[in-house]
Amino acid sequence: MHQAFETRFAHNLLAAKPPTPSKRFAVYRNNVFVGLVEALRLRFPAVQNAVGADFFLALARDYAGGNPPSSPLMMQYGDQFPTFIEGFPPLADFPWLADLARLEVAITQSYHAADAAALGPHDFARIAPEDLSRLRMTLHPAMRLIVSRFPVTTLWRMNRGEAPLATIEAWSAETALIYRPHFTVAVDALSPASGTFLTSLYAGDTLADAVEQAALIDDHFDLTTQWQCLINNGLVTTLTLDD
Repeated sequence: MHQAFETRFAHNLLAAKPPTPSKRFAVYRNNVFVGLVEALRLRFPAVQNAVGADFFLALARDYAGGNPPSSPLMMQYGDQFPTFIEGFPPLADFPWLADLARLEVAITQSYHAADAAALGPHDFARIAPEDLSRLRMTLHPAMRLIVSRFPVTTLWRMNRGEAPLATIEAWSAETALIYRPHFTVAVDALSPASGTFLTSLYAGDTLADAVEQAALIDDHFDLTTQWQCLINNGLVTTLTLDD
């Protein structure tokens, strides 16, 4: 009985047209919406900057009305916000905005992800050259990749104030690499080939398979540069050889 009441109460709190509420209920309902909107505002500052504060307020309230929290941890609220943006008709002319939101979701996830010791140059040096092709890597649990057909990292930097707002003359695909060196989240832009390479490794493919996939995107793919990225950014936690 209590569970049924709580379910109905929670539904009415976020319903678009709740039953005629008491004044006390209306105040409580408004406070809930304010809290959810604030959680979204804090988690998606670049999205808010891109659309403007007033539009973001309306967007966030629409999302909150149909997406109650599934966890008491408000830092996780908004995981489905990018999908909501993607299907929001007024934003149909801004298809890149959903990927911008996905990048901000990934930043939060990276920050709160588990920690793990990253391998260093000496660990990689132990791999014999003839074994490189069958090498598999476990990538750091705080690493995330956002593969986009838009310059998503450039857009994120502009809307975070890390780069001046400017017209992007030549829009090109970027993969955003999100990782956490020294407990601070960093975001780098990767080429589509480099993004494909890391995505393949993340899926458990061998080094040879990952290089092959990247070469399909760019036949000038530079493994040496990517190798240094793996080591210098602490992206790898274990190395194994495929039998």
